[in-house]
Amino acid sequence: MIERAYGKALIPEGDDFAEEITHGWFNVTYRIRLRDGQRAVLKIAPPADVAVLTREHDMMRNELAAMSLVRAHTEVPIPRVDHADLSRELIDADYFFMEYVDADNFGIATAEGRLSDEVVAAGGRQLGALNRELNSIVGPRFGPLRGPGSATWRAAFSRMIEDTLEDGARVNVDIGWDHDEIRAVLAENASALDDVTEPRFVEVDLWTKNSMIREGRIVAILDHERALYGDPLMEAGFTGIDLPAFGDPTDFMRGYGIEELSASERVRRRLYSLGLAVVMIVETKYRGHGETTTYDFGREQLDLLMGAFGRRHVTR
Repeated sequence: MIERAYGKALIPEGDDFAEEITHGWFNVTYRIRLRDGQRAVLKIAPPADVAVLTREHDMMRNELAAMSLVRAHTEVPIPRVDHADLSRELIDADYFFMEYVDADNFGIATAEGRLSDEVVAAGGRQLGALNRELNSIVGPRFGPLRGPGSATWRAAFSRMIEDTLEDGARVNVDIGWDHDEIRAVLAENASALDDVTEPRFVEVDLWTKNSMIREGRIVAILDHERALYGDPLMEAGFTGIDLPAFGDPTDFMRGYGIEELSASERVRRRLYSLGLAVVMIVETKYRGHGETTTYDFGREQLDLLMGAFGRRHVTR
């Protein structure tokens, strides 16, 4: 794999040239040291026979498409892709090598208390501004970057919710609510989705742990595999508006340039949080988690959201 990417002369010597970067939950990622001492990052998708959510099929190809769009249409800093192999000849999975960014993971450094309050606040504002620039990319349709997509955001988002519910039913995940009640909440509030008429590039998963910071500045945005064309309010940085456990969104919103949401925007934002909570619950079964921490957290957040939509909690 390294020879294909960098040539025979840079194949490492010995067997200690790769170190796994372990905080990702989907792809596997390695920090690689090449023979000349330079570093790179190798990202490998799950093998073809591993069960994933409907929206996660060929996600690495979606990420490469997203990175190409970001590079072509914005000044948002992302790692350089050195080599991508989608042939599945060497291994039964897509993979790519990219530039190693010598900086701190913003989310991890924040959690470990290594950044001042001022740097954390400024970083949040920078993420908001970068997210706004990403959202300036306009797509041809709503939904996946690589198609086929939908003519309306209502249709695209409804499909995403339905796919996740079906994924959960397939592996018998108990989300704590009848699936038809989730569908009813969506149907009752779907008219707010019709206010979104222009498909915008949405990262979806851009939060502090998917960004790198150096000397108080965000120097790279990582993990673009979940990007789609939709409503910018779906961005992760807004989640704290509905779910306080995800952190105060004030700095992100200031950087983005939004202070208050309209009534329609509040409904849409709550629907996106609802979809996130369902995904969090369902994906734990697909990830094979050995403990229930994430599952329990997702159930708590879904209960809060359903209550906000006026639904009585159902104990199952």
